Amino acid sequence: MSTEGDSGREGDRVLVAEFVLGLLEPAEHGRVARRIAADPALRREKRLWEAHLQHLDREFPETAPPPELFARVERRLFPEEPTAGWRAWLWNNLLVWRGITVAAVLVAAVAVSTGLLRPPPASSELANELVASLEASGSEVKFIAFYDGTSGTLRLVGLAGQAVPHKDYELWYIQPRQAPVSMGVVRVDQRLAITLGPRQRQVIGNGTVFAVTLEPEGGSPSGKPTGPVVAKGTATPI
Repeated sequence: MSTEGDSGREGDRVLVAEFVLGLLEPAEHGRVARRIAADPALRREKRLWEAHLQHLDREFPETAPPPELFARVERRLFPEEPTAGWRAWLWNNLLVWRGITVAAVLVAAVAVSTGLLRPPPASSELANELVASLEASGSEVKFIAFYDGTSGTLRLVGLAGQAVPHKDYELWYIQPRQAPVSMGVVRVDQRLAITLGPRQRQVIGNGTVFAVTLEPEGGSPSGKPTGPVVAKGTATPI
């Protein structure tokens, strides 16, 4: 849960996550919307969270709860009828439920390669924004890649997988009928920002395939993939 005391990039990251999840009060939602509209970094963070959570949206379609659900939950939580003042405070305290909800959803977002609340693009600036979910059958390794064509930055987030002793994971991009090009060694337990060179910016676009292979420590000695593909995905516009 974000508070007025939160500061810095991490505080903004949580605040944008709450915005994407629709958990902010109307006044705060408007304030954060204005900040996002004026700050390119926050706009990129918003799109990254939307990409993170999109699969949850597909896997769990919206369903109206049965009318009696609230009463059943209330009976389960308060079987001995605590004082009306305590019960009213707990049910009406938005900060309590915001905190519980944000924590649960953010944990789910990191545990699975997912994304939620993904509205259709409303601006031409999204034409240069790409996302790819990298995974492979039989492999536990998962990444999500977010490419900002305007800045030429590829952000890679490791979502699942384990480090392998004396081995390294290596990221590649692949264009049709061309050999894979290395983008360097990556780790499964960190977020990584890669600034691309002019040539890479010219060729990476909709349909580019990103792949991760397991290579000898330090990366492929030949400049070509030598190990198995443990994760792969195709870049698509956001």
